[in-house]
Amino acid sequence: MILTEKPSNIYTAPLRGNRRMIVFILAIVSFLVLSFFTFSRSSLNLGGPSCGRTIRTLSEAVALSSSTSNSHGGQAKFINLNDLDATANAKDEQEHVLILTPLKNAEAYLPKYFELIDRLSYPKDLITVAFLVSDTDDKTVEILKRKADEFLNRQNPSQRYHEIAIYEKDFNFQLPEDKRHTFELQPLRRSFMARSRNYLLTAALREYHSWVLWLDVDVVNYPESILEDLQSVNVDVVVPNCLLQTEDNSFWGYDKNNWQETDKSIEMQKDLDPDYVLLEGYFEFLTSRYLMVDMPTHNDRLEKVPLDGVGATFTLVKAQVHREGANFPPYVFQHQVETEGFAKMAKAMGFGVYGLPGYLIHHIKNS
Repeated sequence: MILTEKPSNIYTAPLRGNRRMIVFILAIVSFLVLSFFTFSRSSLNLGGPSCGRTIRTLSEAVALSSSTSNSHGGQAKFINLNDLDATANAKDEQEHVLILTPLKNAEAYLPKYFELIDRLSYPKDLITVAFLVSDTDDKTVEILKRKADEFLNRQNPSQRYHEIAIYEKDFNFQLPEDKRHTFELQPLRRSFMARSRNYLLTAALREYHSWVLWLDVDVVNYPESILEDLQSVNVDVVVPNCLLQTEDNSFWGYDKNNWQETDKSIEMQKDLDPDYVLLEGYFEFLTSRYLMVDMPTHNDRLEKVPLDGVGATFTLVKAQVHREGANFPPYVFQHQVETEGFAKMAKAMGFGVYGLPGYLIHHIKNS
């Protein structure tokens, strides 16, 4: 911009004849040169970390100027959440799935984890995978970064995932591996797990996600079509039947957090202290609930049964359930915490929670 008025606090001597013209021309040339270098540094040379490339033509500079002129302002983002749905035909309807996995010292399990995810028949460009790594001292983060780079930059666009996110949040909670499943430490351990899941959920859930899958890193066998199969059941929360992987393929239940209340278990809870946490699969306190791992498995694998508690080895949730406020309580909610507390909360809000006793997946045997 050329000033048409001189500031009143600047004194200039009068110029006459050719001298006036020469000084005027020099002033214009100086202004143009100064403007060129200023513009080229601030707008044309964008090869730094903020952009990653250099603009080489004037037309590019003009386009950039137009696109960045509102860098301190702009239009509101409008998203109609009424149009977001989770249906039985999710694949055909191009519905996005968010896979969430909390991790701690998981390097030994990650190769199989990524192998199984990559076998899924659901379109990869509709899949987001997000991790929360906590209190870890192995190579978990290093492996995640390497696999994310591989999955996001494949030559074939159809084989690239929509997004992979790695979050890190330490809770400074250390528990010896041999004490991980002891009865006395479960309420505290599960409370920290609930906090971890809530951090991951709130960090990763986007407005376009229709489904949320909670997947354990050490699940070692499930069908390629499992997402489409579970979506076809078309319920708010659904879990398959997770068994323990054994060398002789014998039937051993693993995820005992999938269960139904019984008349006996409901009656027993009437006399419990409100802050008492019930745990499944421990002889120290028998709950008298009906575990899904004890239900018949010979029926159709998509035949569903209502559940009152769920684990999270492989739990598919319509994103609406989480958006409306059902999360993982780190506190005691109806005698439960974490995943079973989530199921209780979802049911209290009117959502349906179901299991598929005949749909079998397998979990590795932990130390």
